[in-house]
Amino acid sequence: MTGTPSQATPGTTSAPTSESSPTAPPLPLRQRIARLLVVGFRGLEVAATDPIARAIALDGLGGVILFDRDEVVGTRNVESPTQVRRLVADLRALAPERELIVAIDQEGGLVTRLSPKYGYPAVESQASIGAKSATAVKAWADTIAGTLADAKINLNFAPVVDLNVNPTNPAIGALHRAFSADPKVVARDAAIEMTAHRVRGVRTALKHFPGLGSASTNTDFGVADVTATWHDVELDPYRDLLGGGLVDLVMAAHVVNGQIDPSAPASLSRKTVTDLLRAQLGWEGVVVTDDLGAAAITTAFGFEDAIGLALNAGNDLLLFANQHEYDPALATRVIDVVERLVGQGTVPEARIDEALARLQRLFPARSAGTG
Repeated sequence: MTGTPSQATPGTTSAPTSESSPTAPPLPLRQRIARLLVVGFRGLEVAATDPIARAIALDGLGGVILFDRDEVVGTRNVESPTQVRRLVADLRALAPERELIVAIDQEGGLVTRLSPKYGYPAVESQASIGAKSATAVKAWADTIAGTLADAKINLNFAPVVDLNVNPTNPAIGALHRAFSADPKVVARDAAIEMTAHRVRGVRTALKHFPGLGSASTNTDFGVADVTATWHDVELDPYRDLLGGGLVDLVMAAHVVNGQIDPSAPASLSRKTVTDLLRAQLGWEGVVVTDDLGAAAITTAFGFEDAIGLALNAGNDLLLFANQHEYDPALATRVIDVVERLVGQGTVPEARIDEALARLQRLFPARSAGTG
């Protein structure tokens, strides 16, 4: 790692990296596209001939996401702390000139990929810790951040800042993923958690914009429509946090909110990502999609159309968990799709470069001698 994430105010311009320096040749289009992708894979170790290794070393894949054991496919990427450290080190060695994104969902409670059954410390759910003192929340957050830093994982897709307005919500409330129904409690606890990660050099992502707390469907399995249940107060945690200098990324949700855009889920909606999140709320940093392989997307949009919509909506980082219908060559397939969309003029090349510039500020090239 190259140390702690940038402390600059979101959207400010930092010194150009070696990849963006005027004196360095620009990256080929395929490599610029590849930098915008985070892809899941299967395996407790990685060999140079594996598709994911080739995607990182040759195509310039931006990052990977790690998962623990899956009920359907079995073991994914996690067996023990020693094994995970070795896997992450081997992945990072494939991109010695830059900081490879190594992401995970380590929220606490039920959504904890590095859990006690693999030899990691137990961490309470956000719901369990939410109403406790700031001191208790800090200790909880320090445990999560310390676990990830020890593994050299540099991006946690947390904290969840959805409001627990529907306790039976199968995606949030029923899984105890929300700190509280009170936006002030949510913002306080999220700030504490982000600070703990920042100190350890781990980036974080607020999710799920613009609010998934009132849903009655889990977007992993179907389209969640909150048009009739969502309220503007669900934006309050974002209003409180986005200007504070602690936010690294915001995750756009696979949620249809007709009050904002009746034509597309937030993750594919320019009205949501560009007009609301960026123009109205002032966020100029990185926006990442939720898993573009989720059923909420795959059943309603074609593979290629969803990718184009996600980029044109204003997302900078496209996430592919690669869980349900596993494709070892998924990264290459997505790069091919985006390259074709750019060639057709469906996605402007300037959109690729804008997204890449944001990512390079957050995940810069490595200086000589850094690891």
